Amino acid sequence: MSFLLALDQGTTSSRAIVFEPSGEVHSVAQKEFRQIFPKSGWVEHDPDEIWSSQLSVVVEALSQARVKTADIACIGITNQRETTIVWERATGRPVMNAIVWQDRRTADMCDRMRRDGLEPVVSQKTGLVIDAYFSGTKLRWILDHVPGARDRAERGELAFGTVDTWLIWLLTGGAVHATDPSNASRTMLFNIHTGDWDDELLKALDIPRAVLPQVKPSSGVFGETRHGLIDARIPIAGVAGDQQAALFGQACFVPGLTKNTYGTGCFMLQNTGEKAVPSRNKLLTTVAWKYKDRTEYALEGSVFIGGAVVQWLRDGLGLIRASSDVEGLARTAPDSNGLFVVPAFAGLGAPHWDPYARGTMIGITRGTTAGHVARAALESIAFQVADLLDAMHADAGIQLSELRVDGGASNNDLLMQFQADLLGLPVVRSAVTETTALGAAYLAGLAAGVYKDRLQIASQWRAGQKFEPGMSREQAAALRGEWSRAVERSKGWHQS
Repeated sequence: MSFLLALDQGTTSSRAIVFEPSGEVHSVAQKEFRQIFPKSGWVEHDPDEIWSSQLSVVVEALSQARVKTADIACIGITNQRETTIVWERATGRPVMNAIVWQDRRTADMCDRMRRDGLEPVVSQKTGLVIDAYFSGTKLRWILDHVPGARDRAERGELAFGTVDTWLIWLLTGGAVHATDPSNASRTMLFNIHTGDWDDELLKALDIPRAVLPQVKPSSGVFGETRHGLIDARIPIAGVAGDQQAALFGQACFVPGLTKNTYGTGCFMLQNTGEKAVPSRNKLLTTVAWKYKDRTEYALEGSVFIGGAVVQWLRDGLGLIRASSDVEGLARTAPDSNGLFVVPAFAGLGAPHWDPYARGTMIGITRGTTAGHVARAALESIAFQVADLLDAMHADAGIQLSELRVDGGASNNDLLMQFQADLLGLPVVRSAVTETTALGAAYLAGLAAGVYKDRLQIASQWRAGQKFEPGMSREQAAALRGEWSRAVERSKGWHQS
């Protein structure tokens, strides 16, 4: 049997999963790593910690699987996307910590770009809005603030990458400096229509081309693991940003099919085929993947704080000991009792795009309990997803028959039922919830010949539990109206 190894490098943990060709999980290992908050609104990771945690879970997953490394046909990589790392080519040492996608330090830079009239060109070429979320301004910040970095980058001494590129570099012993179009399309430097880094955008952000990685197809051989890293040299044959990988893992290969991933953030993607659909409702037009010579696109709505609100209940407020305890606590209250939590801890993403919004809890009374707070926090995830789906429908005009869901928080039955109630749509949880890692494994497996084509992969997708809506549309509309009032109160707070 040819097994597939997926590296799922996320925002709060690194995971490695060994999949059987059927898509079943054979073994899994996970390790959390530090979140670093140097200032308000700043979020960093230690790149060496990302690497060490990822390598350790690879060793653990292979050990648990009890398969020979020679039985691993290929490696697929999926990753937290816009997080930005710059390192020395000669030594592989990072010049500073990684700036995480949630980081807001470049919000002022983005304001200047908008004042300079760059929004139309950025939108047309990249499919993105100008926001601190994306990698381009983070890269410029590093070049501007690390002593000597800009000169060294222009001389070709430094390398830039998102986390996939960092892992490929280390896995291959520095032999390969590359990314794929799904990750490149999140930088604000990549023209999604030409499939290449864009000189006009590089000039606008003052980024030297010498620092950028090569862009290779999402399904294709990038290189092999270096000799001595693990027992065998294994081809790295599939790479995609986490949300695009989840779309692939959910077998959303037909235009109109839509998935939502409940991870640290929440990310809804709708396949639009070979057409890059421009958004009129502040969604993103992004590359889904490149397979062979065919580039396919998606509409995306991004919520910055999804499952991370549960971590906040655990680590910030101490209301629960483990994230899995949140459903039990939330069920101690029959409803939120008029309480709304707007988790704008890192600003608001789509469809608001307000980097100055901050977290809000409104509707507190003497009768508010920890159960109400837990329930309102969970409901905040579903409210944000409902806002995304409205914007997506307005852009693409596609009426969904169901929403496919995955990610850690999709295992929360209370949340999934409330999501179905708000949307008035069936919410279908995949039988395999590890769809992000599975998508990376499938992309690699296609390139390595494990699978004949995507039809074979699509035939393996299976629905798990289905949640049918049970709330009246009038009640759902009333709740969403109250939610919108709460969101408006969170906006612009950091400027006050």
